[in-house]
Amino acid sequence: MSTEATTAPPAERIEIVEVSARDGLQSESIIVSTDDKVELIRRAAASGLRRIEAVSFVNPKRVPQMADSAAVMSAIARPGVLPDRASVSIAGLVLNARGLQQAIDTGVDEINVVVVATDTFAERNQGKPTAGLVDVWHEVGAAARDAGLFTTVTIAAAFGCPFEGEVPPERLAEVIASVMATPPDEIALADSIGVAVPTDVRARVEMASETVSAAGGTISPELRCHFHNTRNTGLANAAAAAEVGVRVLDSSLGGIGGCPFAPNATGNIPTEDLVYLLDRMGYSTGVDLDGLCSIVPWIEEVVEHPAPGLLSKAGTFPAAS
Repeated sequence: MSTEATTAPPAERIEIVEVSARDGLQSESIIVSTDDKVELIRRAAASGLRRIEAVSFVNPKRVPQMADSAAVMSAIARPGVLPDRASVSIAGLVLNARGLQQAIDTGVDEINVVVVATDTFAERNQGKPTAGLVDVWHEVGAAARDAGLFTTVTIAAAFGCPFEGEVPPERLAEVIASVMATPPDEIALADSIGVAVPTDVRARVEMASETVSAAGGTISPELRCHFHNTRNTGLANAAAAAEVGVRVLDSSLGGIGGCPFAPNATGNIPTEDLVYLLDRMGYSTGVDLDGLCSIVPWIEEVVEHPAPGLLSKAGTFPAAS
């Protein structure tokens, strides 16, 4: 028998994309100050979150909360705000070529372009049918790659639509295949209205993987998932996604946020609850869980209402001695 010490294999890594500063705040009724947005980003980064969707380059009349995105990016660039700025990737939501240019000018590291899977929601959300949004992606994606930016396409309403109801898997596959004509670095399946259950997640992640593989090409996007907790299934869906190989998940500190253009679409899954779940499942996130929990009371003060996340209230387990 060998007497050599054995070590456990390293835990598989799951990357968290923190969206509270953008998706989390865009539905708030009060306008959060630029300073508070920058502080939220700083605190998130200090807790170990290394991808932060922080800004949105959209019409400020449509989303007033994001009108100061250039100012937020300018503040982040100041020395000392993010002491290890090079290790934090700041993402911006981009809906057209003008927004891409603003993103480039302000110094984002990555962009997220939304393609809605149904025509009705696409028209209401962005004023174009799905095919029109795909065309925008092809234009924006090529230019973003030329600018050296990491690119994500989020397929919104990938599990269900507030206006058309069920989204057939064939429709989702068709949209993903059309996006793949200009392959992004990442494709995110978004449950924009929180209707999915784990069986849906497993089936659609598998289908999306097959569709991406069938497209071929020199770039094979990684799959990412974005779940809303509207019907209290978001964390179960995140666990299902992890179990079928998804290694990038979105979440929002405290669980704040939602989609302002979808009826009754309540918040994202809470980052701290998600990290607790993943840690207990044996995955590595590289995030300080106690640090995340300490941010939530401050967020509640900023948005002036309780956050739906539970871990910051219940505490971690086993409790710290």
